[in-house]
Amino acid sequence: MKQNTGVSSMEITDANIKAFEPVAKKYGLDYSLKKVKGEEPPRYLVFFKGRDVDVMTEAFKEFAAKQLNREKKPSIRKMLANFREKAKQMNQSRQKEKNKDRGRER
Repeated sequence: MKQNTGVSSMEITDANIKAFEPVAKKYGLDYSLKKVKGEEPPRYLVFFKGRDVDVMTEAFKEFAAKQLNREKKPSIRKMLANFREKAKQMNQSRQKEKNKDRGRER
C-alpha cells in the first residue's frame, strides 16, 4: 500500500484466500492480507486501496458467482469414487470361470 492513500478492509476465511487471487489479478486489484493473531479459526483481513472500491465490488461479485456455481456442480472426484465402489461390487458378484476352453476336442 502506498503512502497517503485511503484503505478499506474486509474479512475472509482461510478457504477463500487462494480462490480469490485469480479474480483479483484479472481486475488488477491491489490488496494486502493480514492474519488476525490469537483466534482459533484463522481469520484474515484484506486491505484494499480506497480508490479501488468500484473495482473491488465488481471483483467480489464475480468471485461470489464463481463460488455459487462451484457449489452447485457435483464433485467429479465423489462421482468417480461412487463408480469405483459400484464396479468393485459388480466384480465381486461376478462368477469366476476357471475352465478355459480353447476350442480343441480331446
